Amino acid sequence: MTTMTETAGGFVHRFVPGTSGCGRTLLLLHGTGGDETDLLPLGQMIAPGAALLSPRGKVLENGMPRFFRRLAEGIFDHEDVVRRAHELADFVTATVASHGLAAPVAVGFSNGANIAAAMMLLRPGVLGGAVLIRAMVPLPQPPAADLAGQPVLILSGGMDPIVPEEDAARLAAQLTAAGAAVEHEILPAGHGLTQADVTLARRWFAGLDRAGEDAGRPR
Repeated sequence: MTTMTETAGGFVHRFVPGTSGCGRTLLLLHGTGGDETDLLPLGQMIAPGAALLSPRGKVLENGMPRFFRRLAEGIFDHEDVVRRAHELADFVTATVASHGLAAPVAVGFSNGANIAAAMMLLRPGVLGGAVLIRAMVPLPQPPAADLAGQPVLILSGGMDPIVPEEDAARLAAQLTAAGAAVEHEILPAGHGLTQADVTLARRWFAGLDRAGEDAGRPR
């Protein structure tokens, strides 16, 4: 069952309940021009059975939804990044609590990946990890954050015309310095989603599940 509502936080979103026995929740964050339906198929492919929470960005750029303002391509309004990251974090915290869910793992593409990275650095604990697809540094000087052990997968495109390879590497370094367990894969791809992204993200989630099972076994 899928519901669409507008919360007190003002986010139009879709929520898809998880199947019985799957305790995972994904926070799906679309790219520029997307909406709350864009990444639902991706979420179902990479983490079958997980609950899916997918909000629509509230900022409009030439009529296209985004999660924060930018001044030009690759140049962000950093004050807006901070404000919008806190706003989204408040929405996520309230929504997962209302459904009785644990901290979600963000799966973000492009602009959605950037706001997810900003949330991790500004509001540690709201997310339980992240898959950041075609992400770049959202905050040049992020505050100190404790992300000890939080799993992060960054999927970059080696031929991405929008995100320089060194920018993605700098984001990986920021998150690693904060204590996150970061895996950074550079694919032979441009800025768009590819089947390799799906395969690697699904494998990464399966690895998290195996690690959780191993941790729960008696020794």
